[in-house]
Amino acid sequence: MNIELRPEIEAISEEIIENRRHLHKYPELGLQEHETAKFISEKLNELGLEVSTGIGQTGVVALLKGGDGPCIGLRADMDALPIQETGDVAYKSVNDGVMHACGHDGHMVMLLGAAKVLSEKRDRIKGTVKFIFQPAEEGLGGARYMIEDGVLENPKVDEVYGIHLWNYQPFGTVGVQPGPVLAAADEFIITVKGKGGHGAAPHGTVDAVVVASYLVTALQTIVSRNTNPLESTALTVGMIEGGYNYNIIADEVVLKGTARAYTEENRKMIHDRLHEICDGIGTTYGARIEVNYSDGYPPTVNTKAESKKVLLAAEKVVGEGVQPPYLTMGGEDMSYYLQKVPGCFFFIGSAPADREPMSVPHHCSHFDIEERALLVGSSIWVQLVEDVLT
Repeated sequence: MNIELRPEIEAISEEIIENRRHLHKYPELGLQEHETAKFISEKLNELGLEVSTGIGQTGVVALLKGGDGPCIGLRADMDALPIQETGDVAYKSVNDGVMHACGHDGHMVMLLGAAKVLSEKRDRIKGTVKFIFQPAEEGLGGARYMIEDGVLENPKVDEVYGIHLWNYQPFGTVGVQPGPVLAAADEFIITVKGKGGHGAAPHGTVDAVVVASYLVTALQTIVSRNTNPLESTALTVGMIEGGYNYNIIADEVVLKGTARAYTEENRKMIHDRLHEICDGIGTTYGARIEVNYSDGYPPTVNTKAESKKVLLAAEKVVGEGVQPPYLTMGGEDMSYYLQKVPGCFFFIGSAPADREPMSVPHHCSHFDIEERALLVGSSIWVQLVEDVLT
């Protein structure tokens, strides 16, 4: 494996890993990252950067100003998940029911490490680096709050980049490609309202359980029969709730689920077809079906030129380890930045080398990473900034 870490990053590798373990031990949920923000802002102030806090409620932004030139934004998310950690590590979470189970602790320290190295090179930088530490990625859409608070302005961000540690790829690889890399993540709640009665006398009733059962089956045809097989979409009914007893015909059933798509066109198609199917089945079986459909994060779509810049920077660090990313239908609020500014969201292989592939997935209670991946990410940040701004 041919990995050429930046020597400046290697020199502070112990600090980067120590910072990650500290943040892992003290995780905080979205919009509650007060101690996390304090830790980050103190580290950034030590570097002599222009630091602003309270952006997007609990976010932190730091400016590294060099000479005349463009402004590039580098983003890391800060929040943890409501999971009780079960892994056996020395830096296990001490906050009950809260855990960094997705890698955001690593995202923060990779950016802090890069900020430290780059702050010592400011006389060579022809432009501005905006270090963006964003709260509330996990479902609350913290990126929107940051954007509303002007994170992409003053100075205006010309390009924006984000990293995600990725346990679906082995250490030493970096996943980069233009176009969509994560999906739109929408939610729906469907309420089937029928007419209840005795299980021994179904005539005269409208069985909400039967109607809901047909709905689950019919909704699967949106992906199997309305989507181009070459275009990835997914629709999952994750919860069905209803009924009272074994001999009672239910008058109401609630279904909850999610829809995922890599394009806005397929996203709209799923939305429209879901409503049409609900209307049709409701009419067919004499039930009233209500749909509450909520738009989640948009698709995360990389621009071509910025993806090429990341690819070239990553090649200088991991060589032939650069590859197309392992794609999932997960969602990311990095998408909101990429709707406003050209940029690239890319993936650092972080699967623990001593465990079976896929045995430590994101959002699991024993999540952990190959910590050497942090040095790869920081090295690429430094290389990218030098490539773009020197």
